[in-house]
Formats: sequence, C-alpha cells, structure tokens
Amino acid sequence: MALSDIKVRNIKPTDKQSKFYDSDGLYLLVAPSSKGNRGKRWRFKYRFDGKEKLLALGTYPEVSLALARKHRDEARQLIANGSDPAQVKQEIKALELEQRANTFEKLAIEWQDRQIDHLAERTRLMIMRRMKKDVFPAIGHIPLADLSSRMILDAVLRPIEDRGAIDLAHRIRGAISQILRYGVACGLCDRDFTADLRGALKPIPRKHHAAFDADGTTDPVKVGALLRAIENYDGSIVVRYALQFHPLVATRPGELRHAEWTEIDFDAALWAIPAGRMKMKNPHMVPLSPQAVAILKKLHAITGNGKYLFPSIRSTAKPISDNTMNAGLRRLGYSKEEIVSHGWRAIFRTLADEVLQERIDIIEAQLAHQVKDALGRAYNRTNFLKERRDLMNRWGSYLDGLKKENKMIPLVKRTGSD
Repeated sequence: MALSDIKVRNIKPTDKQSKFYDSDGLYLLVAPSSKGNRGKRWRFKYRFDGKEKLLALGTYPEVSLALARKHRDEARQLIANGSDPAQVKQEIKALELEQRANTFEKLAIEWQDRQIDHLAERTRLMIMRRMKKDVFPAIGHIPLADLSSRMILDAVLRPIEDRGAIDLAHRIRGAISQILRYGVACGLCDRDFTADLRGALKPIPRKHHAAFDADGTTDPVKVGALLRAIENYDGSIVVRYALQFHPLVATRPGELRHAEWTEIDFDAALWAIPAGRMKMKNPHMVPLSPQAVAILKKLHAITGNGKYLFPSIRSTAKPISDNTMNAGLRRLGYSKEEIVSHGWRAIFRTLADEVLQERIDIIEAQLAHQVKDALGRAYNRTNFLKERRDLMNRWGSYLDGLKKENKMIPLVKRTGSD
C-alpha cells in the first residue's frame, strides 16, 4: 500500500535498516535507531539503459511525502525523455558549484586582465585599488548568481556616498557596470545590475578646477604674477620646466606627466599624444609655440637620454607623480583654492576666448574636447591644426607679455561667447 503522511510520521527506527515502499519506485529508507530521527531518507529506484539505479531525493521531514512524490515524477519524466536523473542531478550540482565559484571578485580580476590593450596601466591599477578598498570587502565574495542591484547600492555605493565621496561613488558604479557587462558578454552573469541604479545616487556637485577666482573668472594680472613666480621656482629643475611648459600647452596634467621624448617632433614643433593616454581615447596633436620649443630644448639636455620628459627624481623609468606639480605650486605659496595644475586649462580657455578673441571651436579642439562639424562628424586630430598652431603661437606670446608685465590686454567678454 502507498504511504500516507501519518504513517511516514509514525514510523520508528528499529535496530535494523528498513524500507517502506510508496509507489512507482519511491520508498522511504529508515536507518537503524542509532542514527536518530535523521535516519529517514527518500529513495527512488529506477532502471536506465538496462541498469538498476538509485536516486536520493532528500531527508524526511525536510522533504515531505508530497514533495518526494513530486521529485520522483520529475525523475520519471527525465527517464521518459531519455535522460538519466542521476546524471542530470550531477550536472546541476556541478553547475551550482561553478556558479558559487564565479564571484564578483573573480570576474573583476578576469576583466582587469583583459584590459591590458584597452586601458592605460595607471587606469587599470587605479580601478583595482578602488575595488580592493570599497568593493571586494562588501561584495567580492558574492556569487554572480546571487548579486543584485540593491546589494550593490546598500553594501557598496551608499557607504561611499555617506562619507561624502559622491564623485567616487559614481565612478565605482561605472567600473562595476563595465565588469558586469563583461560578465554578460562571457555568459557568466545575466545582466548589468547597475542599470537599475541610475538616479539612485546623489548628483555629482559641479565644481571648477581652481584657477584663482571662485566665480570662474581669471585675472591676467594674477596669471602674470604666477608665471614670474614659476620662473624663480627653487625646487627640482625638472619640476620647474614642467611648471613652465604646462601653461604653454594646457593639456591635462596626466598627459603632460607621461609625455615621452619619442612623441616630440622638434622640426615640426608638434607633440603627438597617443590615444591610450587621452581621456577621449583619440590621438591628439599639440602645436608647440616657440616658447614651448625653447623650454623643451633646454630640458632635452637634462632628460633627453631617458624615456620621459619629466622623470621622477626617484627613478628615471617613471614620470613625476600626479601630485608633483601641485606640490610645486604649493611651494610657490599658492593654495589649492587658488590654483591647481589642471586649472591651466580653465585659464587658457577663458583668456583665449575673452582676450585673444579666438573661436570657441578652435579652443575646444586644442583642449581635446569633443568637437563636431556642422554635419555632426567628430573632427580628427589634424583638423584645425593650422588654426590651432596660430592660436598656440599667439598664446605663447601673450603669456610672455603677462610675465613681463607689458602686455595687459583688458579682459572683456565678447558677445555670444560661452
């Protein structure tokens, strides 16, 4: 007779193992009394490929009679479809083990290894430092199958946001997104959970890189005073040349720090920055004014035998650090609220527009911002090269005038500029 819930519940173990059959191969295996109440186990006996086999269906009371019958029926359906239930169970278990092993940290490390040809080494290392500090301790051990958008928000992003690092929270959300999208492409996870978090974080506060005035204006008199102070910089000569050269090119500090001598063409007065070091991942040509070339020629006599224009004092195999030029400005007596090295880009944009009266699209192209023509096509690195060369030559002469205090062109914002 088939089993019932009451009968299964009332079965008591004896000093010998016993079996209580239900139907269609399902039975309850009761272990000797020495095993205690945990000794009731469901088994399904079946034949597959001419062989008799057993399939474990769980332990009573965790698996009830009704649930055991359901598992049995599912196994019988597999047999009818030509599959061995025991083999299927092993495959499911192996898949589950694989999924448990596919943690977020493992995926992130694999993603990083795949970015060697796509991201600058400094960028990859910076992302992984952020992962190790703020992400891995919270969700690194979590299997991808268990990850959720709420988990990422509550365990990772909110704590970063709560300590006031709103910009960092957004950057880490972006990095997690890249990693998860890689996982989706590789079939390791189903989706990018960070897509659900758009709008969940506080917006990044708008800020300007310090360039003398909090209201965003730039006083040419102050610029001239800073240029004269740089001329008298009493620290490292390499840092002095970096501080002198930067205003003449107005590149991002990281692009300048990593400049290599192989990128400099003295005959053409051009600096060719490769795509891998540019923020927009497009190569960029920087016309060099006579003032910039004169500095580089003096610098070449000092560092020209090495790789970098501005090598570190500790090792010529590395460039100066990301804080070196800012430290130089602090040494000159300027606070970070007055000027940071990145501020030269704001100074250049303001004065080239409002004093030199240059076209905005030429200025933006020189700053390597994304510029498009009337048809919406992005300009390539050689567009506006002649116009940009003229601009940078005028800019070099203008800075010379500010430095000598004899060319104070009044700053008047022209109509229609932005």
